[in-house]
Amino acid sequence: MALTSFTSDSLIFEVIDIGPSDGEPVVLLHGFPQDASCWSEIQGGLVAAGHRVLAPTQRGYSPGAQPADRSAYAAETLIRDVVALLDAAELPTAHIVGHDWGGALVWIMRKRYAHRLRSATVVSTPHHAALSWAMTHTTQPLRSWYMAAVALPRVPEVFLRRHLATYISKTGLPEDRANHYQSVMQTGATATGALNWYRQAFAEQIRSTKPANSSIPATAPPPTTYVWGNQDAFFGRAVAERTQHIASEVDFYEISGGHWLPETKPDELTEIIVDRVKTAHTAQR
Repeated sequence: MALTSFTSDSLIFEVIDIGPSDGEPVVLLHGFPQDASCWSEIQGGLVAAGHRVLAPTQRGYSPGAQPADRSAYAAETLIRDVVALLDAAELPTAHIVGHDWGGALVWIMRKRYAHRLRSATVVSTPHHAALSWAMTHTTQPLRSWYMAAVALPRVPEVFLRRHLATYISKTGLPEDRANHYQSVMQTGATATGALNWYRQAFAEQIRSTKPANSSIPATAPPPTTYVWGNQDAFFGRAVAERTQHIASEVDFYEISGGHWLPETKPDELTEIIVDRVKTAHTAQR
């Protein structure tokens, strides 16, 4: 039976679960300030290719999963939510795809939870070590100023609820999607929950490399694809290309597009994901 929700840390998460139950499972993780609907133009193509698609609305965004405590948004906790979804779906492993913050989680899972990944596809987000390098060696800080701004208390919530659509539509996101995401931020505690990903990241510096949890079995990284849009307003070419040098055995795809590839380049992205799943599945047979 298809899932409509699952629990993690006694919180209730919404999830889209479509496609054949015996298809190769593909989990789609959204970023900021999106929700699971960012994948709506991609889900159909994956299902048509025979895959089971699971797209959760993540912590801070699902109405039943909006803890107020900032520390509840630590990277390890966010990843445990993904693992809880896999367990709820009775999936020992799955192909994991992530965009923006979802992509940041995939990079970490690729190292620490490789035993749960059949393959990894990261969209837009560079490897955290590449981003750290770029912040001191390139003009990346000019693109990433917002990361510090949104970590401030209170004021960012007001901005998201009132002006988010105007801002993100200027970075290449279609106006209807920008308006939808602003409406999401106006619902309940979503704005604070979404911002807590950044606030906790600054508190714990989760973007720097951490030693792997010794309780997790050491496993070789899964087949991995990194997709970057060459007009990305937030991540420049230098950090994207640095990712290729830092992350071993990664297939790099450059798309003519901006940051919001799930919404603006769904056909190209679907093709890349389907190819990643197919080649990983063939290699594992």
